[in-house]
Amino acid sequence: MEGIYCKIIVAYLIIMNIAGVFVMFIDKRKAIKHRYRIPEKTLFLVSLLGGSIGTLAGMYLFRHKTKHWYFVVGMPLICILHIILAIYIWR
Repeated sequence: MEGIYCKIIVAYLIIMNIAGVFVMFIDKRKAIKHRYRIPEKTLFLVSLLGGSIGTLAGMYLFRHKTKHWYFVVGMPLICILHIILAIYIWR
């Protein structure tokens, strides 16, 4: 049964990281068009729920939120914590 759980977790993380890139892309487009934005809490929530690599990648890929210190510090910190957690679980 461990194999199926591993596949489910990997699929979940892939989906969350795609969502992370996607929310950064959508929020950047909305910012350019001066439209209603995605709340910053939501961007951090997607990152915390497993999309940290995707939101971090989207942040720099689209040059979005890179001037806000709490994103420049917070997103990599969440990503590092996720990596440490993954190493801990894997061992």
